[in-house]
Amino acid sequence: MGGGGKIAYPKEVWSPAGGWYSRPANWKANTAVMGAFVIGIAAMAFSLSADREYRDKMPEPGRFFPSRYWSRQIREHEAAQAAKNES
Repeated sequence: MGGGGKIAYPKEVWSPAGGWYSRPANWKANTAVMGAFVIGIAAMAFSLSADREYRDKMPEPGRFFPSRYWSRQIREHEAAQAAKNES
């Protein structure tokens, strides 16, 4: 079973991506670096989005609301409500 060997290709072909059947020796390190880069960009975008988030209507108390944990506006609103209820 199989389908034969690799297709013959000209040895003088070069491309920035590595050409046919490219297997760079440091592919694991390259993948780790790009993974860290993508995670870093996503974290920065998340942080910027959370900082700029604005709500006209606050979520109901006690109801599950995921952005309750990272939205500064909601946390400040709930802290003010808790202080108001204590006094």
